[in-house]
Amino acid sequence: MAKILIVEDDENIAGTIKATLTMVGYGCDICYNGSEAVDRAMEGEWDLILLDVMLPGLDGFAVMEKIRGTDIPVIFLTAMQNVLDKVNGLRLGAEDYIVKPFEALELLARIEVVLRRKNKLSSVRKYGDITVDVDSHTVKKGDRTISLTPKEFESLMLFLSNIDVAVTRERLLSTVWGYDFEGESRTVDIHIQQLRKKLGLHKHLVTIPKLGYRLDKYEENKK
Repeated sequence: MAKILIVEDDENIAGTIKATLTMVGYGCDICYNGSEAVDRAMEGEWDLILLDVMLPGLDGFAVMEKIRGTDIPVIFLTAMQNVLDKVNGLRLGAEDYIVKPFEALELLARIEVVLRRKNKLSSVRKYGDITVDVDSHTVKKGDRTISLTPKEFESLMLFLSNIDVAVTRERLLSTVWGYDFEGESRTVDIHIQQLRKKLGLHKHLVTIPKLGYRLDKYEENKK
């Protein structure tokens, strides 16, 4: 899995981000100031850097200037909402610019987009005996090809990107269907039922009452 350097001077925020990334399998480390970030970027083999803008010593923009030659993709994280700051960050070569506060699922989705664009992620995902080829949109359970609808496939990918993370119905609807959640909806529930049935995930894809669903870390004894 990809290695990510978190550059963030707020220890609580940095710790939360690291816990989120570690939970889904990324290797990651933290540094707390701009100067250290430059040194770590130059000496380490990182697949992505999450870079705060407001840092002690060198700010994020200055760090970006110094590490541009490394060709490591960078996502800026910042509380600054000024459009000119965003434009400046993107002009310096950043892949994305996320304004705080942000949800964990949003961060993970943005990271995955950048890593995939930079060919840092394998196009094949595995979960138990389930194999998903992201590029060809094919799913196999053992040697058998499973036919999923586009929405079932997108829902599966969202869960695979967030193992052991609670995914709300609101998040599923906004991410997969592209619209805001309004009241109770059977749309999500029906698709989850189909995923469980087609892929044998009844014990792994669990319902969280009044919230949503969670795809648990794979364990053989749950078969």
